[in-house]
Amino acid sequence: MGSKKCKNSSNPENLRKISSFPDEVLEKVIGFLESHKDRSSVSLVCKDWYNAERWSRTHVFIGNCYSVTPEIVARRFPKIRSVILKGKPRFSDFNLVPENWGADIHTWLLCFAKAYPFLEELRLKRMSVSDESLEFLAMNFPNFKRISLLSCDGFSTDGLAAVATHCKNLVELDIQENGIDDRSGSWLSCFPENFTSLEILNFSNLQSEVSFSSLDRLVARCKSLRVLKVNKNVNLDQLQRLLIHAPRLTQLGTGSFSQELQPSQYASLENVFNNYHNLQTISGLWEANSLHLPVLYPACSGLTFLNLSDAALQCDELAQLLGHCPNLRRLWVLDTVGDKGLEAVGSSCPLLEELRVFPASPFDADIVHGVTETGFVAVSYGCPKLHYVLYFCREMTNAAVATIVQNCPDFTHFRLCIMNPGQPDHLTNEPMDEAFGSVVKSCKKLRRLAVSGLLTDSTFEYIGKYAKNLETLSVAFAGSSDLAMKSVLSGCPKLRRLEIRDCPFGNFALLSGLERYESMRSLWMSACNVTMSACRQLAKEMPRLNVEVIKDEDTDDCHANKVYVYRTVAGPRKDAPPFVLTL
Repeated sequence: MGSKKCKNSSNPENLRKISSFPDEVLEKVIGFLESHKDRSSVSLVCKDWYNAERWSRTHVFIGNCYSVTPEIVARRFPKIRSVILKGKPRFSDFNLVPENWGADIHTWLLCFAKAYPFLEELRLKRMSVSDESLEFLAMNFPNFKRISLLSCDGFSTDGLAAVATHCKNLVELDIQENGIDDRSGSWLSCFPENFTSLEILNFSNLQSEVSFSSLDRLVARCKSLRVLKVNKNVNLDQLQRLLIHAPRLTQLGTGSFSQELQPSQYASLENVFNNYHNLQTISGLWEANSLHLPVLYPACSGLTFLNLSDAALQCDELAQLLGHCPNLRRLWVLDTVGDKGLEAVGSSCPLLEELRVFPASPFDADIVHGVTETGFVAVSYGCPKLHYVLYFCREMTNAAVATIVQNCPDFTHFRLCIMNPGQPDHLTNEPMDEAFGSVVKSCKKLRRLAVSGLLTDSTFEYIGKYAKNLETLSVAFAGSSDLAMKSVLSGCPKLRRLEIRDCPFGNFALLSGLERYESMRSLWMSACNVTMSACRQLAKEMPRLNVEVIKDEDTDDCHANKVYVYRTVAGPRKDAPPFVLTL
């Protein structure tokens, strides 16, 4: 094919600057771009670049399954091999989205079977996936290699059995945090005896006891296995057998540590871990304690990610473990470690970039353990590279947050979750406005923010004035008036996702974003003061938006208790259940 000149550039000077390449060369060059944002920008340069990007793209990310139809995707990109697809709003994680809301994968698979018969990879998040869909996937894509299901529902271990039986080239099976009907562990026996291609296997969130003999044979056959995360029904003896079969693991999710070991068993397990010098991630560790943790120490020197969100460790246990993890970049813990445990993080993890502290008992108001501002401040002094935090606590102060962001000004993700709604600064009894004001003033790279505690409109004025790179904002039990939401919508030019629940924001707040919503991915508002008439006005004035109201049994016809607004090129969805009104 010959070279062409770009036709859509109206400026002659631009025409001279943009080089002409043969189509094959242009497609090859654009093929090196990995960021979907970069590729989207390239496609807007001119018609030739648009076509080159179209024909060279093999991967597509769809952040909302209702923003586009599978048919539109197939027409736009004819050579897709890998798809990432997200479904329900994020607040479905908190049971705010009813069952049977939608986001069914099956219509996408029907289209992909015709348009992309050589599809190799599918990564789904918050989608509804049936056993029939998994069987259809396994039967209709002969080159299929990778499947990841995160926070999905609707399927059972029967669907996994279909994947194991029919996906002859499977490389990755990753099952995380799903609402799965866990019928039995026999699905592992469905992998053929000559199957050897698996590199990633994660079934850590399944509850049933697996067929260990099948798992043992599978791991022994798959010589390239590098990620193995088992569930808590795998004991230490069984884990040792698996580790002997899989010497190349870089990520390990252990089973339960509750088994009592004889000295000879302990020595044998410790010897196995002595040979694991390439581990980068360890997770699982159910019921681990100070008696068992030392067996891990020889394998910890190269760890960059330690996920202890299933292990209720105490402060001393964490401190001893961290002393063997000098290269840690990511750490997830339960708040059972207390402030003393976080002080150990600050003194032992100078390279730490991400910290997540989860509540062990989120619904127990009388809980005695937990973390406070003291632990958070200690981490900030010892971990200057920290840029991602998710921190659940029961009390906080403005001064502490100001100190934290002064020590760690490079935060891109700051999610502070004070679990008692409307909790003020526990020392001064003042609102927490200055805390989040400090965050947005100090952290110029901030992209994601979750606010909590007693907050007035001042917090949102700070956000609108200073958070110019903010992309996602999550708000709960906060604000004084509609002006709070207006400040954010008018002041944050890069905002893509706004999630609000249990706030006093009403119609004026909703309609203040008329000029912004088309440039955003979505808006969620629940338990606010929005009416149906305002939602209808929004839908009328912005026809390229889908304005959906989820009706609850106990809400009247005038009030819009749950509102979900998102941009779309597909129009109103055709699978909305009766309790979802599309305006």
